[in-house]
Amino acid sequence: MNKSVFKIILLLSIFLGIVSGVLTIIPYAGEIIFWLLITVAAPLVIVFLTRMEVLEISTVRQSAVIGGSIGFVSFLAFCAVYIPAVIVLARFFNYSVNPGVSMFLTNATFGLMIMLAVFMGILSATINAFSGFVTYYLIEFNKSLTQPKDSFDRYDLRKQR
Repeated sequence: MNKSVFKIILLLSIFLGIVSGVLTIIPYAGEIIFWLLITVAAPLVIVFLTRMEVLEISTVRQSAVIGGSIGFVSFLAFCAVYIPAVIVLARFFNYSVNPGVSMFLTNATFGLMIMLAVFMGILSATINAFSGFVTYYLIEFNKSLTQPKDSFDRYDLRKQR
């Protein structure tokens, strides 16, 4: 894979993480967006780039590595936006979207927040590696359905006459 394609993948995953961090502050949609970020970030980026014909995945390992890197980077970008926003909303405006998360983040040390962000990033990378792997198989299955089959031409009786 090209370094430029990998940079595009990382930039898209950072953008997806930042957008998710902003949208997670919305009270009821935030939980759904959070779980979508953890599970569906890699398929979104992979499908988008394959449709734009920028990315061509050739192996299962490549799909898992791309999915894992998308999951990790997007979750770290999410944490870079979401954690300060929750702290500012809780301390200065006395508003909490999720009271447990707000209480934890306002009282936690910086090292503990970094450790939590990295742990959750690794969890997101693992789940997104699996979903990238599944996306690769679904894309290959879709390609096999749309490509014409030359093997059936041998058995066509009309061509043999």
